[in-house]
Amino acid sequence: MTVFTKSAEQTEKLGRALCSFLYEKGERRAFIALRGEMGVGKTAFTRGFASALDISGVRSPTYTVVNEYRRGSLPVFHFDMYRIEDEDDLFSIGFYDYLKKDGYALCEWSENIENALPHNTVYVIIEAPNENERKITVLSKEEM
Repeated sequence: MTVFTKSAEQTEKLGRALCSFLYEKGERRAFIALRGEMGVGKTAFTRGFASALDISGVRSPTYTVVNEYRRGSLPVFHFDMYRIEDEDDLFSIGFYDYLKKDGYALCEWSENIENALPHNTVYVIIEAPNENERKITVLSKEEM
């Protein structure tokens, strides 16, 4: 599925829609691999996704590696793997423990941990064809 958005609000709305789809389908554990250049809207998408669970205050986890949001219907674990270099880094942040928990994990810069992504990963690829537009493609791991 590919959608074009023209604002951060529309990108957030798409994030809300994906979360609602997963939640209504009964999925209580999912891994969302966010792909895209810096500043393209990965955190905006996550903010919208979390809002579907009544979670607010989502901010980029750039310096913390992971932000946990537990105040909503289900927890959201928001990762930034920009600075992750190897398997040891993943173990040190407890990455594999998060994958065992109920809740949704959204991972920015997931391409840095490609070999560690779970089999049920949903990919969200965000591109900026121009300054005012985003092309957002949602794919299953099999479609990648």
